[in-house]
Amino acid sequence: MLNDRARILLKTLVERYISEGEPVGSRTLSKHAGLDLSPASIRNIMADLEEMGFVASPHTSAGRVPTPRGYRFFVDTLLTVRPLAKVEVSQLEHSLTASDPQRLMTAASTLLSDLSQFAGLVMTPRRSPAFRQVEFISLSDKRILLIIVTMEGEVENRVILTDKPYSASALTEAANYFNQNFAGHSFDQVRSKLRDELGRMRDDITHLMSAAVDAGSQAASQENVVVSGSRKLLDVQDLSSNMGNLRRLFDAFEQKTGLLQLLDQSRTAAGVQIFIGGESELLPLDECSLVTAPYSVDGQVVGTLGVVGPTRMAYERVVPIVDVTAKLLSSALSHH
Repeated sequence: MLNDRARILLKTLVERYISEGEPVGSRTLSKHAGLDLSPASIRNIMADLEEMGFVASPHTSAGRVPTPRGYRFFVDTLLTVRPLAKVEVSQLEHSLTASDPQRLMTAASTLLSDLSQFAGLVMTPRRSPAFRQVEFISLSDKRILLIIVTMEGEVENRVILTDKPYSASALTEAANYFNQNFAGHSFDQVRSKLRDELGRMRDDITHLMSAAVDAGSQAASQENVVVSGSRKLLDVQDLSSNMGNLRRLFDAFEQKTGLLQLLDQSRTAAGVQIFIGGESELLPLDECSLVTAPYSVDGQVVGTLGVVGPTRMAYERVVPIVDVTAKLLSSALSHH
């Protein structure tokens, strides 16, 4: 797609722009790219890169800046990651030694923020609490209210839509069955046990049971995002110059639903993932990037962590920070 000279020039341009924040001109490129090219050749290659959408020219200067597409190409194919120094890794290890998992999550989020100087995020694992009892109440022909009482006495409600109406006695029978056979279990545990049982039950109740387990799992899975250091983004020139944009970003931190969806997408990724600018509708800003990595307990992925910062961030440094923190958090939680 790009020849070697174009790749080297694009890499040099992105790196210079990240470190200095100023549009990069052809004289700077010829000085730092290490290529024996005339200024005219450099200008031609830059014009080609601009036409392909990798760089843009701000009106105020002769230099060019990377576009989100340019950043994307850079992080996917040109990025040289700088491993963390041994001292930094041992500092990280030392910080992630809390005995309580919740404290570990908070510590990881704070660490990500302190090391990157941006906002640190940790999506906490899904909790699937056990229930003490359930109750079904008919709301209308095909809408049923599922009431769940957890072992701690918390009450959750979920509405189930069914494909047929159920009589009051059928609902009582289903609730009794749940409470006698499964009280003290989480809905995730019930799902596997129920699979064996369903074959032996009346067909019309099996649909209700399955729907109840699905609704119960959703009600019980209280995922959350721990956000640290979001105030640091106020000091980032690229973000703070537009308060309207910054407000949208803080709204996203506040509501957390979009962040949860974004972090949830990253759970299935192997290793570090980078979301740049408007690529994801869930991050509201072109000037913003999210670097994420999944973490696990005993080999099972349970959540995701990451850093939110400006698109103009030092990816070669942030990527290993996120990667190492995810590995150390996995290790700390597994030995907990």
